[in-house]
Amino acid sequence: MSIFKAILDKIFPSSHPAVAQEAPPAAAPAPGGAAAPAMPAVDVENILNALAAKSPEKLNWKTSIVDLMKLLGLDSSLAARKQLATELHYSGDTNDSASMNIWLHKQVMQKLADNGGKVPDDLKK
Repeated sequence: MSIFKAILDKIFPSSHPAVAQEAPPAAAPAPGGAAAPAMPAVDVENILNALAAKSPEKLNWKTSIVDLMKLLGLDSSLAARKQLATELHYSGDTNDSASMNIWLHKQVMQKLADNGGKVPDDLKK
């Protein structure tokens, strides 16, 4: 399973179309050119804030991909983050982990939004 799919599985309910699909599309058009049916919105911020409130660690998931992954109970190692970067088509230097981490966080938030997540605009930019 991809790391991004694992992130979706942890945040979205199992009945959500983005989770039910093998590889979630980023708002792909429906066959015949018709618009795809809207996915039910998932309030990502509320879900993550609730998880953070239960966490024994103080995790800054709003700015840190490492903390976001830890909050979700996922491997946050450099190797895992490099794998996520590959999945999300990062074109920068994966040895520059600071730049990669910033990019990863923004991309994950944007992709959550693309797949039906309600994500505050400031977390996507």
